[in-house]
Amino acid sequence: MRKDVRILLVGEPKVGKTSLIMSLVSEEFPDEVPLRAEEITIPADVTPERVPTHIVDYSEAEQSEEQLYQEISKANVICIVYSVNNKKSIEKVTSHWIPLINDRTDKDSRVPLILVGNKSDLVEHSSMETILPIMNQYQDIETCVECSAKNLKNISELFYYAQKAVLHPTGPLYCPEDKELKPSCIKALTRIFKVSDLDNDGILNDNELNFFQRTCFNTPLAPQALEDVKNVVRRNMNDGVKDNGLTLKGFLFLHTLFIQRGRHETTWTVLRRFGYDDDLELTQEYLFPIIKIPPDCTTELNHNAYLFLQSVFDKHDKDRDCALSPEEVKDLFKVFPYMPWGPDVNNTVCTNDQGWITYQGYLSQWTLTTYLDVQRSLEYLGYLGYSIIYEQESQAAAITVTRNKRIDLQKKQTQRSVFRCNVLGARGSGKSGFLQAFLGRNLQRQRRIREDHKSFYAISTTYVYGQEKYLLLHEVMPDFDFLSESDLACDVVCLVYDVNNPRSFEYAAKVYKQYFIDSKTPCVLIAAKSDLHEVRQHYSLMPHDFCRKHKLHPPQPFTCNTTDAPGKEIYTRLTTMAMYPHMAQADLKNSTFWLRASVGATVFAVLGFAVYRALVKQR
Repeated sequence: MRKDVRILLVGEPKVGKTSLIMSLVSEEFPDEVPLRAEEITIPADVTPERVPTHIVDYSEAEQSEEQLYQEISKANVICIVYSVNNKKSIEKVTSHWIPLINDRTDKDSRVPLILVGNKSDLVEHSSMETILPIMNQYQDIETCVECSAKNLKNISELFYYAQKAVLHPTGPLYCPEDKELKPSCIKALTRIFKVSDLDNDGILNDNELNFFQRTCFNTPLAPQALEDVKNVVRRNMNDGVKDNGLTLKGFLFLHTLFIQRGRHETTWTVLRRFGYDDDLELTQEYLFPIIKIPPDCTTELNHNAYLFLQSVFDKHDKDRDCALSPEEVKDLFKVFPYMPWGPDVNNTVCTNDQGWITYQGYLSQWTLTTYLDVQRSLEYLGYLGYSIIYEQESQAAAITVTRNKRIDLQKKQTQRSVFRCNVLGARGSGKSGFLQAFLGRNLQRQRRIREDHKSFYAISTTYVYGQEKYLLLHEVMPDFDFLSESDLACDVVCLVYDVNNPRSFEYAAKVYKQYFIDSKTPCVLIAAKSDLHEVRQHYSLMPHDFCRKHKLHPPQPFTCNTTDAPGKEIYTRLTTMAMYPHMAQADLKNSTFWLRASVGATVFAVLGFAVYRALVKQR
């Protein structure tokens, strides 16, 4: 909502503009009226909406046209004052003032207008018959108020309506000609309905309505009040209430009714609580709350964020198969202004046999987005209504910023849950196959992936000493002459070469010597395509000799040309190295260390699967 309101009073000379302002301030009619009142500011604590209000007078005798134009451009609302006993001043509203204001304001952001009929104490009749056609002709006119500066009639109401026209405008919400909500308002309220429909059954039950009421207005509805609301809807439409809950049509009808009865503030309170601005766009402050990320720190989702995302998954997994079909994914993202996930996501995370994103894959993709682009993750959580459903100040409450990596190295332990492994190697060395194998896809399944659907990332979970961790693999494009900071910044490095290609190892060796020989980042050589015949590499040192010389673990044989899903042991090893980099040059060479890590991973993978199956049954 606006931080202040600027009200400008214009109109013909002698209609009582200055008297209205002075009567408001002194609460009595002035004996002497100056040509123009000085600008006054009403403090926030004495206005109904708790917003400071500036009231500006205009005098033709004292001000130039240029000064008038400047005031029009600064005003949030303009009161066109006429005298109810002066027909000429009424005619000037349409012949002079409205055209002049429209010429000086942008068509897409017109200021609301209030027609003010002053001196009602001088006549017995009302000017409304003359004014109503004008109001119907001009959409920018919010309302008309008849008042008397002399009798103090409707003075406070006039300025309240002016303030309300700025803070709770009708224009963005409702079309008076069609007597219905505008498309942008329907779109915003539809998102609000879907976010509030916690079980996604298409109706707001009593619990959901109460949560919505408490969220927006800080007070629940009494059972009888709930029934009264539903009865109003029932009386006016057939499909507004279903199974004793409010449908989307009923929800939209209620807001139409609020606006038609002059209670715009009700709808605006709801819209603003759910992050919308005056143009019915989600605000930057709502979508992108400030979050500070120091250097060498990473971003992860915390426990509450995962619980929220689980509830969102459950809400849309209609068939309870622990995977999201394309229709279910589409339904989940209906609260977004665009589809955030492309076909590459299905090749970034685990999917079922039909290629649908599994529960684990879904959480993995959220983890990846949060790690790589936390601002985007905050935006997505905003669309889903995280801060509203979990009653947090903002989505930033969903994010954990990890401590500096240097402190982890000093303390030789980490609390992080996500570890990045950059995968480098010559073209055709098997990097993509290495990524896809992590997601359980053998060569046969990989061949079905379309070129334009490929991903340079793969993320899934591994278990290290009983702890579930995310390993994020990133395939770095082979460009030896230039590797960016992001290509080098990671927790562990995989250098891949093709055992069947005599020129493949040279690239891996040169990259290591150029970029990683003095680095504290653990490195592993992957001897890819190990099902093929191993040929002699055209390099001064053979891979095993190279590893021995540089105190690296021997090349790890790997193939994804298997009948079943490729083995996961190498990925557990990589995660272990990422978690314990200080041991990479020492204990990691010890075969019993690898054995302990692998056995631990196997045990917990089995346990994890059992727990997961139990959760599936429960859900």
